[in-house]
Amino acid sequence: MAYRVLSTKKLQPNQKLYLLNAGLSVIEADFIGIQYKPFEINNTADNLIFTSQNGFKGFLQHIASGVFAGSNVFCVGEKTKSFIERHGFKVVEVANDAESLAIIITEKYATERFMFFSGSIRKETLPDTLTKAGVAFTETQVYDTVLTPHKIETKLNGILFFSPSGVESYLKENTITDEACFCIGQTTANALTGVTDKVVVAHKPSIENVIVQVRNYWSHRNNE
Repeated sequence: MAYRVLSTKKLQPNQKLYLLNAGLSVIEADFIGIQYKPFEINNTADNLIFTSQNGFKGFLQHIASGVFAGSNVFCVGEKTKSFIERHGFKVVEVANDAESLAIIITEKYATERFMFFSGSIRKETLPDTLTKAGVAFTETQVYDTVLTPHKIETKLNGILFFSPSGVESYLKENTITDEACFCIGQTTANALTGVTDKVVVAHKPSIENVIVQVRNYWSHRNNE
């Protein structure tokens, strides 16, 4: 019998195929949605912070070309870095998670001014760390995270989570018992604290690495 996994985010065809080729049965659905929102900026800064591709996409929706030309970008995740650089921006620092990025900023750039472009649901880690260190920054929300729960009737062996919001959305209609949970990062894994101890965290914050962990998990069990 094939192990059955649920991705709480719809995968690209090649990503899904990588799981199918490992003999896994795959269910997928988007458990969160994104709505970009208009915003106003009263001043600018030389340094911009993005903790997700959604934050950068929301920024692009309402920023005139050239307004922030020459600004330095600080971001979370290599995928986000590549996406930002394809749009002509210079990424000077990248980290695996918001906490690590905040530490880099406070240790190396504490006297600089920053603009943080965020979503409506985000952890306090980065702004709290910057505030405590006295780093000057403003925050602008550029998108809303909308929970879109789905009731899953099928028995699952594993669940793929890509954000704390995805965990929250899943738990609105479902419970977790003995399923293995694969998380894109520690912040997402922390959202499962008190829910389950059966958690595997990706070595890098990317969808691809989550998928690698899923394959490795059941490959080891099949070989036991």
